Parts: sequence; C-alpha cells; structure tokens
Amino acid sequence: MLLTIDCGNTNTVFAIWDGARFLANWRIATDPRRTADEYFTWLRTMMQLQAIDVAVTGCIVSSTVPRVVFNLRVLCDRYFDTRPLVVGKPGCDLPVPPRVDAGTQVGPDRLVNTAGAFDRHGGDLVIVDFGTATTFDVVDGDGAYVGGVIAPGVNLSLEALHMAAAALPHVDITRPQRVVGTNTVACMQSGIFWGYVGLVKEITARITAERDRPMTIVSTGGLAPLFQQSERLFDLWDEDLTIHGLTVIHAFNESLTA
Repeated sequence: MLLTIDCGNTNTVFAIWDGARFLANWRIATDPRRTADEYFTWLRTMMQLQAIDVAVTGCIVSSTVPRVVFNLRVLCDRYFDTRPLVVGKPGCDLPVPPRVDAGTQVGPDRLVNTAGAFDRHGGDLVIVDFGTATTFDVVDGDGAYVGGVIAPGVNLSLEALHMAAAALPHVDITRPQRVVGTNTVACMQSGIFWGYVGLVKEITARITAERDRPMTIVSTGGLAPLFQQSERLFDLWDEDLTIHGLTVIHAFNESLTA
C-alpha cells in the first residue's frame, strides 16, 4: 500500500492507495511544529476509526512548506520502515521534466498537479487550483509543466481585506444573489466572488490566446465547484488531482528501478 502525503500551506492530506483506488484520505492542519510521533498517533487513530488495517510499503511526499518535510521523512522511516520519495528533491524523478527558466524552482504541488492531470486528461491543459494561492499551471502537449500564473487565494484575499480595514468583517465566500450589494457583507462577497470569476476567465483566455491552440481548463481545490455555478469557467473538475498525481510520480519512479 502507498501512503501519499500532500502538504499545503493550510492543510495536509494523507491518503492510502491500494494500486487501483484510494481506500481513504484524511486532512489535518499544517503545523511545522508537529512531530513524527504526533503524525503517527493521529494517522493510526484515523485508520482505526475507518477499520483500515493495511501494511504501508511505500510513501511519497509533496510539500510547499519545507519545515515539515523532516518530520514527515521521520514518520515514514520510523513507523513504516520505508524511505519516502519527496517531490522536487533528489531521488524523485518526474515523468516529464518541467521546461522553465534555468534555476527556477517549481512548487512541488504544481509538478504533482501536472503529472496527475496529464495522466488523466492528456496535454494542452490549464490547471486552476484554488488553494492558499490561486494558481494556473500550463501543461504542454507532452505533459511538461511550462509555466503558469500565481494569484492570491480567495480566503487569503478575504483575510487581507479584514486585516487591512478594521471596519470590514470576516465573511464567508458564497455566490451573492445580486452583483450590487446593499450591505457591507454583500458588497464584500460580490467583490470577491465576481472578482475571481473575472480573474479566472481573463487569465485562462489570455493563456489560451498566447498558446495559440485549444486548451482544456481543469479545476481542482475545494472552492472550484462554487465558482463553476456562475457560468462555465472550467471544462473539468478533478477533486483528487493532487493525490492522484503523487501516485503517478511514485509509479514512474518504481518503474525506473524495476
């Protein structure tokens, strides 16, 4: 069984892959102070609650937070007796290397999304990932990551509004009934919702024009379905794209040693 670990700036997702499907996945807040022992205690409890009793024989990690990688390595070494692959580190090869400026370090989450999306949907893609940041990743026809766009995430933008303007409250992101708000909350919700609809439409249109070929727009991340309600922003929604990409990269590395 393969343990995939996707560590983002806000949450970390653990999932068990049996070679054909995910048996379960669990989410925990990302905390650089969390030790390997704490990870294991939590993970074992979650597995027991779902009656999952399997032997983990492989691990792969993607982390946008460098400080957590050490304890995740220790978790895999100490409790599962396996040396994990870490995306973006030596010893973890990609099916197709990225084509970007020399010396550029591409975020591991973007490399993983690229591998997962190409495996499922082929090439010439724009992947829109609604995370802490809203990212647009461009996948070439052969599956290579060739660049993208990074914008502030939806919740990050809401938090920035609240922190920078003391009179503005915390609000939940939702589709407003009307564009013109008649109270502060409705005004903020409209600005964020329709602002991001416009951002996604404009950036994906400009990427498609610049690439000068049809591009398939794939969305992932928890807020993607909310924005799809407004109009057809995406061709596909892929809920578990990142953890699927981890299985693709792990399988590729296994094939190199077979």
